[in-house]
Amino acid sequence: QVQLVESGGGLVQPGGSLRLSCAASGSAISFYALGWYRQAPGKQRELVATITAGRSTNYADSVKGRFTISRDNAKNTVWLQMNSLKPEDTAVYYCNAATKLGPPITYWGQGTQVTVSS
Repeated sequence: QVQLVESGGGLVQPGGSLRLSCAASGSAISFYALGWYRQAPGKQRELVATITAGRSTNYADSVKGRFTISRDNAKNTVWLQMNSLKPEDTAVYYCNAATKLGPPITYWGQGTQVTVSS
């Protein structure tokens, strides 16, 4: 019954910025971890950034210093601010939410396309 809906994707020029958002609905709990993954054509899905309920963050080396993840615990919403975008950032970005109830349960959104091109 949990649904994750991403938004904010689009076409951006190299060096530009974009802000993705993901809202979870139908959840009775605050997720332990929220995050963003991405998948480029022909490549495996990879972790971009995560943030815990305590707002501890983790970033992939490829985006460190350029992307910022944030969340609103009350709304079960997570954002990804992407700056200094590069063509290699082009991918479908997926929202991820995880509980910590042993074993953890994860949920995925449908994805939003981000294209970085001049």
